[in-house]
Amino acid sequence: QVQLVESGGGLVQAGGSLRLSCEASSRTLSTSVMGWFRQAPGKEREFVAAINWSGETTYYGDSVKGRFTLSRDNAKDVIYLQMSSLKSEDTAVYTCASKRPSPAWASGYEYWGQGTQVTVSS
Repeated sequence: QVQLVESGGGLVQAGGSLRLSCEASSRTLSTSVMGWFRQAPGKEREFVAAINWSGETTYYGDSVKGRFTLSRDNAKDVIYLQMSSLKSEDTAVYTCASKRPSPAWASGYEYWGQGTQVTVSS
């Protein structure tokens, strides 16, 4: 069983930056695809970004391309989501997830964290 714990959420002004972290309890992180999702009140969960096991390949949702950067440190079992040029519409609960490698970047995740709130004030 993989446990994922997010941190780094908070309140930030529009145009600002924030870095989220997701730490895994299991060494299996190094062989997993890791992803971030978000859900705003009254909206469906949205795919944000994903990264392959080596960190060499990343994939982003259209709404965050060019503003968010996903990276991983397998030695520390941690992934990082650097968010820049934040907008009010980025306000949501951000949740990290992991899965075994598969073709689809935005689906098929097996393990989920509890989420961390990100609020962007305009």
